[in-house]
Amino acid sequence: MKEEHENIDDLIKKALTEEESEILVRLGKEQSIFEQLLSNFKGKMKWMSMYIALMILVFFIISIYCLIKFLNAEDIRLMLLWGAGMGASFLTIGMLKMWQWMQMDKNTLLREIKRLELHIISQQEHYS
Repeated sequence: MKEEHENIDDLIKKALTEEESEILVRLGKEQSIFEQLLSNFKGKMKWMSMYIALMILVFFIISIYCLIKFLNAEDIRLMLLWGAGMGASFLTIGMLKMWQWMQMDKNTLLREIKRLELHIISQQEHYS
């Protein structure tokens, strides 16, 4: 399956002109996970990504505080409450992380759509 995918990529690259190939190389560079994560902090939604990162840090600190209180609690009721606080903090962190990963996925999809738009435009100019 991967070999077929590579062959299709090679055929597409051969069909493009030199100028289109250069543009495609700039757009088509696969981003690493860290580059994708950093791309969340660029563009129109950077303020939201910064806010989410801050909230993740806040809830992590809350979960550590709840863990310390849980370990030092002498009453079962208090242990359950601090444990529930810690669980709620971890659940919140998980949801915020999911939002970050969905943003990364959205950015990757937008890059692919832009590549397709470029290809369609170049084909229209070529046949016109």
